[in-house]
Amino acid sequence: MSVVGFSKIPSETPRRFYAHSTGREDCADWQLLAAHLGNVAQMAAEFAGIFSAEGLAFIAGLLHDFGKYTQEVQRRIAGENIRAEHAVQGAQTAIQHYGEKRGTLLAYVIAGHHAGLANGREGQTRASLKERLARRGIPELLSAWQTETSLPRQCPLPQGFKPHAELAMFQLSFLTRMLYSCVVDADFLDTEAFYDSIEGRPSLRESGPPLTALQAKLNTRLAAFKADSEVNQLRNHILQHVCKQAALPQGMFSLTVPTGGGKTLASLAFALEHALKYQLRRIVYVIPFTSIIEQNAAEFRKAFGELGEAAVLEHHSAFDNDTIKEKHSRDKLRRAAENWDKPVVVTTAVQFFESLFADRSSRCRKLHNIAGSVIILDEAQTLPLKLLRPCVAAIDELARNYRCSVVLCTATQPALNANEGFSNGLTNVRELAPEPKRLYQQLERVRACHVGEQDDDALAKRLKESPQVLCIVNNRRHARVLFEAIRAEPGACHLSTFMCARHRSQVLKSIREKLRPENNLPCRLISTSLIEAGVDVDFPYVLRAEAGLDSIAQAAGRCNREGLRARDNSLVHIFRADAWPPPPELKQFAQAMRLTLRHHADNPLSLDAIHAYFRELYWQKGAEALDSHNILGLLKNGGIDGMPFETVARQFRIIDNLQRPIVVPFKADEEGESPVKALLQKLRFVENPGAIARALQPYVVQVPESIFRGLHHAGAVQAEEEKRFGEQFMVLANECLYDAHMGLRWENPTFVEAEKTTW
Repeated sequence: MSVVGFSKIPSETPRRFYAHSTGREDCADWQLLAAHLGNVAQMAAEFAGIFSAEGLAFIAGLLHDFGKYTQEVQRRIAGENIRAEHAVQGAQTAIQHYGEKRGTLLAYVIAGHHAGLANGREGQTRASLKERLARRGIPELLSAWQTETSLPRQCPLPQGFKPHAELAMFQLSFLTRMLYSCVVDADFLDTEAFYDSIEGRPSLRESGPPLTALQAKLNTRLAAFKADSEVNQLRNHILQHVCKQAALPQGMFSLTVPTGGGKTLASLAFALEHALKYQLRRIVYVIPFTSIIEQNAAEFRKAFGELGEAAVLEHHSAFDNDTIKEKHSRDKLRRAAENWDKPVVVTTAVQFFESLFADRSSRCRKLHNIAGSVIILDEAQTLPLKLLRPCVAAIDELARNYRCSVVLCTATQPALNANEGFSNGLTNVRELAPEPKRLYQQLERVRACHVGEQDDDALAKRLKESPQVLCIVNNRRHARVLFEAIRAEPGACHLSTFMCARHRSQVLKSIREKLRPENNLPCRLISTSLIEAGVDVDFPYVLRAEAGLDSIAQAAGRCNREGLRARDNSLVHIFRADAWPPPPELKQFAQAMRLTLRHHADNPLSLDAIHAYFRELYWQKGAEALDSHNILGLLKNGGIDGMPFETVARQFRIIDNLQRPIVVPFKADEEGESPVKALLQKLRFVENPGAIARALQPYVVQVPESIFRGLHHAGAVQAEEEKRFGEQFMVLANECLYDAHMGLRWENPTFVEAEKTTW
């Protein structure tokens, strides 16, 4: 039987070797293997040059598809339906030519460029590197590779690499993952470029406008800023001072500014100036909550004017590319999200840190584009405690060896420095803000104190007596009970994560209107902690259930935010609710807060109090609890041939609790009916439901698995188009379970047949 493409070749050995075919029998337009290997090697080396590892990356790129110099793989490329390994041969060649240490490092990258980075030994869901290298029946390399390619004699390590005495294997695994990123991205890009060229498609790769142009736009925006109040004058002072620090040498920075001090634009202005000073490539803005990422990205786009759309990339699970009407622009954005090739990337802490510890090409591909960046960690105190030590190790390594400058940006700076007792903590962290202690005094706009135990009757009394008041509690049940107690009062409203995003947006819009000084209408808001996630509201009085001191400070940021009221008339009262104790994960935070207040009761929001709180919290937790999955321990022992990439990726999960999405029939005030019904009807006529899924995102409520099961069992939640899409679209069938004020009411999911809605 002749092989497509080789039918005219009389011998069994092909005269030419190919990397990719076009599916046409005439192989004249197929991609030559030597060309692909050379392209990937060169591109990977260019990517790795930012962290001086171009020699390693070049070799890994050259060897990644070495297994295509085999008869079996060439037959598969030509169209035969056979399976043939092509990644292991290059890994074996790396060890043969460059020894056990450097060769094994390269072998992880080469062997995993499709399947993912494996454990060195004892694989879990995929074979370990050791097993793959020893596997029998691997197609044998043909000698022709020696005439088509030339391997470098030496395998140089990165120049100027700064070792960490206690984290040597962590550093080595980090380097391996970065090299992996360079190779897999180069492989994707070269393959994509080949097929784009063959099929006559224009390239959709655009890196965006230069940082110089973005800085000019931002400066124009900032020049129009009016320092027309005492608070705005202070914000302007902070901005000017922070920008002057941009000439400081690269490394670790903190930006400690009280809530409402203008951290967001100040950090962006610093990042642009600093990046241009040190020829860095992009700014990566890491935000803890998906609920505020869109508003920050929108603020950046607005600051960059007409360049904003091309400059700013949002990368998070809820971003809807389909809101961009023009298909070409949508496709460009999708491709940029694959490898973060934009000047400003706005992403979540989950996406950022889980990628740094990932093992799959889809997650790791962008990592090399983090090198040579200014990384701003917004609300740095929210880094997950259970993974805090590996997160700190990762940002330290980025600053130490990957030409990154990292800014810890927050009003409540965590005590992560080594000299504060944090295990393997940060060193030489420089403060960007002007005299933070003095700033806290100047921006002190509230009086905060602990008012002891408050039962629900006492809280309801306070809420009824105060026409404008925000009460933040620690769980949804408590919020509902309090709201029911004041529901009849003027301006009573409620916020929780059991309301869909569209619903929350409508409530917040109404709240802001009521609080406007010219309106000054009653507004009594009961909320869970989601209100603290960067939501811009300004109350004269805030009640906050016991929590971590950082949460208390965030709550205080919703009180007298613009400084328009006298400090003595702007109150933040911390209370204990014995009938509603904090959830287990919050108990230790509240305990550390209470201990801190023993010595700082007169000013619980001072910098000294905040530092004391974090030291107390980290001491209580202990070093082991700050790395609860032993990520650093897994990467400490075992040697280079036992690096556990797959295990680490499985263990490093910022969000553990499984949440299930439920589509709810919310209807905004200005809408005649909910758009949900029309969107679900469209499911009947589409093959790919991705666009509809994203359009439904604002109408989704995420619930824990146990609550989902209860609703599903009662028939209150049903799958839409189940035969085609399974449980992808779970819809609230009983509309009475979604309250216009409180969102999803799940306590009594009894399905009443008369109330059933047929979508």
